[in-house]
Amino acid sequence: MRKKLLIGVAAVALAGLTLAGCSSRGSDSGSTSGADQIKKGITVGVALPAKTSQNWVLAKASFEKALDAAGFKADVQYAAASNTVADQQNQIQSMVTKGDKVIIIAAQDGSQLGTQAAQAKKAGATVIAWDRNILNTKNVDYYVAFNNYKVGQLQAQALLDGMKAKKPTGPYNIEIFAGANTDANATVFYNGAMSVLKPLIDKGDLVVPSGQTSFQQVQTDGWDPKNSQTRMQNIITKTYSSGTVLDGVLSPNDTLGRSIITACQSAGLAVPIVTGQDSETASIPLIMNGTQYSTIYKNTDEEAKGAVDLITDLANGKKKPSGVDYSDKTNAYNGTITVPYKALTPILVTKENAVEAYANNPTLEKLAKAGS
Repeated sequence: MRKKLLIGVAAVALAGLTLAGCSSRGSDSGSTSGADQIKKGITVGVALPAKTSQNWVLAKASFEKALDAAGFKADVQYAAASNTVADQQNQIQSMVTKGDKVIIIAAQDGSQLGTQAAQAKKAGATVIAWDRNILNTKNVDYYVAFNNYKVGQLQAQALLDGMKAKKPTGPYNIEIFAGANTDANATVFYNGAMSVLKPLIDKGDLVVPSGQTSFQQVQTDGWDPKNSQTRMQNIITKTYSSGTVLDGVLSPNDTLGRSIITACQSAGLAVPIVTGQDSETASIPLIMNGTQYSTIYKNTDEEAKGAVDLITDLANGKKKPSGVDYSDKTNAYNGTITVPYKALTPILVTKENAVEAYANNPTLEKLAKAGS
């Protein structure tokens, strides 16, 4: 009898370990345990950051349109302009309380949302990081974004091409700017760009006269153009006021790019080759008249639809949604796991290809044609 009892206990324990092992394995890789709750008609929560750039302003309408077309209900919210991290944390908690089965998070600060992601997972929701990864947590199921490492590489190559077109031979003097250190994407943009620039800096083909090259030296608090303009003004005063020529500036987005251009113009410095990103309407005329050299086109509608298509695949019972890469550590490692990643392809835009690149965007195409 004792022998039978021990066998029975062992069997129960083994079953428990098996179940625990399955649960742990799913969680470690970004659990999809909530996927079976995803059905057409459910409410999808979308937590967006503050409206600090045009792409965030456009995102709400993009998600509402894509979710409605796919048969889901949309609960889209922005973080407030002040105290944005706490505001976004509260919004995600509210979405969990309301029972949203999918929560899409475009993080204001990806390092401070781990608790909220864990709460969402515990409630059975599927968590999707959108445009920016959520850091240092296993509680993210998917990550949908443009290939941000590639964005950095495209920006760096555009900087080189623009400088060479303007002055065929180097060496070239450049300055480097990056986004906010609270944004997981900023380091990926920077790393992508430096994969192209650093070997040339090491060879002496590129020179950074300010000496500021590390991410912490070049990052821009809050992606705030006031901060980038102030830094550019300080660099000009200390390094370029005696006649040193500035050939190019790596700018991570259009908003910062315009602030850098303003700083140069205000100081009476010839505007160098300046890169950008996001194809903001304020920058397209500058590209077409040659003031800003380039931008990156990341169609917000396409990015929102990418996330909604992923949710649709899950609602249709697909265990592995289309286009998801499970091993892209360069773009999708969040410090704890490599998040299953759905990548979209960014497009480099200069004056030469702007009309073609924006052919399916009436607003941007009109701006490009007006300047061509």
